Amino acid sequence: MKTLRFLTVASFTLSSVAHAQRVEGDYTISNFRFESGESLPSLRIHYTTLGTPRKDANGVVRNAVLMLHGTTGSGTGLVTPMSPLFARGELLDTTRYYVILPDGIGHGKSSKPSDGLRMKFPRYNYDDMVDAQQALLLNGLGVSHLRLVMGTSMGCMHAWVWGERYIGFVDALVPLACAPTAIAGRNRMLREMIVDNIERDPEWKGGDYTTQPLTGLRAAMGNLFIMTSAPLVQQRQAPTRAAADSAILAYIDRQASTHDANDVIYAFEASRDYDPSARLESITIPVLAINSADDFVNPPELGLMEKLIPRVPHARYVLIPISEKTRGHGTHSVPAVWHDYLAEFLASLH
Repeated sequence: MKTLRFLTVASFTLSSVAHAQRVEGDYTISNFRFESGESLPSLRIHYTTLGTPRKDANGVVRNAVLMLHGTTGSGTGLVTPMSPLFARGELLDTTRYYVILPDGIGHGKSSKPSDGLRMKFPRYNYDDMVDAQQALLLNGLGVSHLRLVMGTSMGCMHAWVWGERYIGFVDALVPLACAPTAIAGRNRMLREMIVDNIERDPEWKGGDYTTQPLTGLRAAMGNLFIMTSAPLVQQRQAPTRAAADSAILAYIDRQASTHDANDVIYAFEASRDYDPSARLESITIPVLAINSADDFVNPPELGLMEKLIPRVPHARYVLIPISEKTRGHGTHSVPAVWHDYLAEFLASLH
């Protein structure tokens, strides 16, 4: 297990929102040290929780589930698409489970470049993001044990990191829409294009802009659309030239208006050294890995999962076939597609 790379907790604040079972808060870590050797005197991790922690006779929380979001997303962004899972009587019924949804470093309401440091913000990676999540759980929320880590896209990759970085902390993993290996090939090329789109815009000014470099940011969001789209879905949604033109321009307008250029650069560069493939045998807990056949980011024809999953002692890999229900990479946030696989997996856990 990785030694914690921070010193002291500076503050812990809570604010109730919506209803009794939903809480949002900020947890602050002092002197957080990053893998790069850089540090921040104060690192803020924002989170949302659903439900109530339940402890055993030894005071250990036994019903905690960690839900991890994708690149440029946030913890609260998972609540709506995953909401069917949280309903009474459902698989992650929040009257039974304590669901924790943090905003990763650089995302949502957690500390990020756009807070003021811009390109002087430490160059965080996925290990840093997972370490900060563990600090939130252990020292902020008093959770020393997780029943499940479940993640989508970037959160999927974080789940794999959890499995080998914090052995003994987690009972099971459900990574949705990723592969436990280095990001290379077209996946890496698209990420590099997103960063290059922004940095080549003269208005980016090395990150010291006063208004968003919209030419570069819009181009970056266009590449993000390609990464996460699926032909059958877009054909159904935009069956005419006019509909297609309108849909893509509306998407780019919306995305460019809600993202900060420096935050986007950091978010996509955070995956630069992700590669859990060398230590897959160390993940001895049950794993249910789910991808979809129309995922442009993780195309099944690469055959990566078929080579990697057999090295994980207790893992099952499910490839969801293309259908009217799948949404390309975004199938990770459509529980109806993989609900029954998750139900079977949870039922198998001791």
